[in-house]
Amino acid sequence: MRVALPPVLALLALACSDLTPTRLLYEDARPQGDRQDAAPWDGPQPATGDAALTADASWATDGAVVDARWADGGGALDGAVDAASPWDAGAEADAGPERDAALEPDAALEPDAALEPDAQVPPEEDWGPCVVDGVPGRCIPVAACGPGAFPTPGFCPGDAHIQCCTPGEPPEPPGLCDPAARPDPNGERAEAPGVGGCPPGMTPIDGDACIDVYEASLVEVGIGPWSPYHNPGQRQMRAVSVAGAVPQGYINADQAAAACATAGKRLCSDAEWLQACRGAADRTYPYGDVRAPGLCNDARARHPAVELFPNDPNPFDRIQDACINQLPDSVARSGAHPDCVTPDGVFDLMGNLHEWTSAPSGTFRGGFYVDTVRNGDGCLYRTTAHTRQHWDYSTGFRCCADR
Repeated sequence: MRVALPPVLALLALACSDLTPTRLLYEDARPQGDRQDAAPWDGPQPATGDAALTADASWATDGAVVDARWADGGGALDGAVDAASPWDAGAEADAGPERDAALEPDAALEPDAALEPDAQVPPEEDWGPCVVDGVPGRCIPVAACGPGAFPTPGFCPGDAHIQCCTPGEPPEPPGLCDPAARPDPNGERAEAPGVGGCPPGMTPIDGDACIDVYEASLVEVGIGPWSPYHNPGQRQMRAVSVAGAVPQGYINADQAAAACATAGKRLCSDAEWLQACRGAADRTYPYGDVRAPGLCNDARARHPAVELFPNDPNPFDRIQDACINQLPDSVARSGAHPDCVTPDGVFDLMGNLHEWTSAPSGTFRGGFYVDTVRNGDGCLYRTTAHTRQHWDYSTGFRCCADR
């Protein structure tokens, strides 16, 4: 026997009977566990069909890190990543690459609803959300980005053709810089007297050795200060350790060793470098055992090659460009971070520039102004994937000497 429902219940039953599911998640062959809730996106979407990704659901890859090229200045294209990385399995392992929280998608950001796809994106090539300078986008093939949008390399996993597509117009390259120019930001600077019987610009690190207080800059013998933004080639250089100078990047280990020798010094051994950074207390960081963000120049939010060449699909091919270290918030002058110092008064052993040691196979230590984590924390950071002839904007040095 049918029982008549009260009018209110009858209306509710009728309304519920018309509801249909609206949230569908696209199922594909990507590893499970990669999906997470993210902000809705009205820009380029996967191809529609029976397995459509609706506007109220999206997924994010678990590896929204640029890639291991960040680990040592961006040189993975020529084997530059330390052995810790799965992208360079042939070198000696140090420490596994870690995710960079600065590159994670921000679910609170709202996309630009005006961005429309100009091509269907195969579901297997939609790598989910990304964020560039606070603007949300989607990791899709470059060919599928636009109009009204532009791709940015360095913010997505996958191959080079998968880039972060964000709404708007491509940014202009920052500033005006002539890569052929050789500016001299340092001028003539005198080294301070040595400490504890060490040569000028140096301080003791143990009973028998001294180390430069600051990262080295160069003076061309018989001419004057050398531009810290250019590789010195075969010119005769002398290393100096002075406060307030832009330290020399763009240098290989053999050139650094020669500049130290001209100054009556030598490249530090690995043991000497670690002794200076860690001290008798075996510190993890020059200043102590707990990481203190901001004390050293060690965490630039955006890779400088990506910033300088925003429209280049392969910006990491250009890591020897002289303009990279002339960007704002790139390499700092020696001693500019007064708390990035050891108890013995040695500055900038962590961050700023990688520092070559005398290891015959090629080793630089300490990290640089983008990263001091991926190949080890602080003093333990070590990159071994290059020969001594490698150089880029991030490679610097300091000298040691017998006491």
